[in-house]
Amino acid sequence: MLGRTLKFGDVEREPDVRELDDMRGLLLDTDYAHSAQNRPLYYMYRDLYHDQHLDTIRDHNLRFDITVMNDSPLGRERIKTKGHYHPEARQGVPYPEMYEVMDGRAHFMLQKTGGETVEDVIVVKAEAGDTVIIPPGYGHITINAGDNPLTMANWVSTQFESRYEDMVEKGGGAYYETIAGEFIRNNSYDSVPAIRFATPEDVPDLRITQDEPMYKLIETPNRLGFLNRPHKFQWVFESLYE
Repeated sequence: MLGRTLKFGDVEREPDVRELDDMRGLLLDTDYAHSAQNRPLYYMYRDLYHDQHLDTIRDHNLRFDITVMNDSPLGRERIKTKGHYHPEARQGVPYPEMYEVMDGRAHFMLQKTGGETVEDVIVVKAEAGDTVIIPPGYGHITINAGDNPLTMANWVSTQFESRYEDMVEKGGGAYYETIAGEFIRNNSYDSVPAIRFATPEDVPDLRITQDEPMYKLIETPNRLGFLNRPHKFQWVFESLYE
C-alpha cells in the first residue's frame, strides 16, 4: 500500500509524503545524504475516522493518523522519521502522543533536553500490536527496525503543531541507529546520556492495555483525555519506562 490512497472506515486519504530531500541534513551518512537521488521515505495519512465516531473525535480535539514507512536504509542508517517535539499545553505541560505498531517492528527513540544538554534518551522496542506513549517533554523519532515496511497509527491532540526546528538544528536526534543495529552518538549535542532501553507495557492508570486496538479507545473517549490535559496525569507519565 506504499504511496497509495488509503481507505479507512468511511474516508479515503491521499498521503502527505516525506521525501529524502526533507531529511538530508538529519542523516548519519553524509556522503549518502549528498549523493542519493530524492525518493519517498514514508507516507502520512491524517485525520482518519469511521463516520459514527466523527463527532466524538471533533468534540474531543483529537486526530487519528496512519503512517507507512518503507524499509530502504538511508545509507548506513536505518530509515526513520524526521523527528519532532511538542509544544506546551495551556497548563504549561507539553502535549503527549500515542502510537500503535500495526505491522512491522519499530524503535521509538525518545529524548528529553534541558538547554543544550540531553537529559534522557529512551529507545522503546515495539512490535505489531504494541502501544507506545510519548510522555510530555520528550522529542521523538521512529525508526523502522525491521526488514519490511512499517505501518503505525497515532492519536494526537489537534491543539498544536509539531516542532521540527530543534531536530533540524542538531542534524537529527541524540543517536543514529545503523543498519547493523548500533547506536552512534550525534556529536552536535553537548552532552548525551547512555540509552535506556524499554518495551511497551500496560498503563493501568490510563486504562491502556497492549491487547486492545488503539482506534477502539474512541468508543470511551475519556480514556484519551490525557492527550489534551496532560497536567492532570503528570504522576502517570513520570513512571513510564522506569
